[in-house]
Amino acid sequence: MCGIAGIIYRDGTHDVGVEMTRMLQSMKHRGPDSTGYALYGATADGGYVMRYKLADANDRRGFEFAERLERCRLEVEARLGELGAQISSAERETEYAFRLAFRFEGDLKSVADYVEDVPNCEVLSLGRSLEIVKDLGDAESVATQYHLADFVGTHAIGHVRMATESDVDISGAHPYWAYPFSDVAVVHNGQLTNYWQWKRRLERAGHRFQSMCDSEIIAVYLAEKMSGGASLEDAMHDSLDDLDGVFTYIAVSADALGVAKDEMAAKPLVLYEGDDLVALASEEIAIRAIIDREIETYDPYEREVLVWQR
Repeated sequence: MCGIAGIIYRDGTHDVGVEMTRMLQSMKHRGPDSTGYALYGATADGGYVMRYKLADANDRRGFEFAERLERCRLEVEARLGELGAQISSAERETEYAFRLAFRFEGDLKSVADYVEDVPNCEVLSLGRSLEIVKDLGDAESVATQYHLADFVGTHAIGHVRMATESDVDISGAHPYWAYPFSDVAVVHNGQLTNYWQWKRRLERAGHRFQSMCDSEIIAVYLAEKMSGGASLEDAMHDSLDDLDGVFTYIAVSADALGVAKDEMAAKPLVLYEGDDLVALASEEIAIRAIIDREIETYDPYEREVLVWQR
């Protein structure tokens, strides 16, 4: 079933970590397995932020588990140094999840590929303003674990997941970074029926996949289109012709948030558009969790793409 949500402000920064948590927690019944956020904060001053993990929440903890993680963490930072990156901060968010801020001039794909050669390393996001946080459990537990109440930003998307076709782990949780395109991420409710066709095509184009989840296909599809010069909105319009299935997805970039529905529009989405913000979610209860006044909402139509710029 799953639930998706998005919010974008037109008037500066807000407590998007707190607000997205409220939206997602109100839809806990749609997906109890995992919760994920793509949060957009202040653009780093010429630098990048990378979120990565070295293990999963439900991995078995052996005798040398902590020592192995520490060796891998040091190896990740060493590899960034080899590529010429200058690390400005390194934080351990949980036992297995980390956040790095660094300055770098060069190809982001080379960074992600080289870092992910470290055993069990998975780059969750890499960009100037995008930070993806996802883990097992409901929104309140994930937000507490990663201190998201402190996150101030301009826009965000989120996802609560009910696992149906892949494992209950962090790799199968949404959102997905549009590797290797900086600051683009996707959440999705639905199913793609031409998953394997697009996975093989995108792999031949040099893209990598970390899961068996069809939502990752959407993210990498958008990255491929945008790498060729398409705007986020144009790439989303193209996806309605190329991707088969029943789906509604939300995509975000550094300065925009958009939603797309397939031609049947069977997957629910409710939208509120005000003077200061746009909020959308699988259920209206999620929007009302952050707006304490009477509002009017509406549903986007079939084969519709809507994009809002900051």
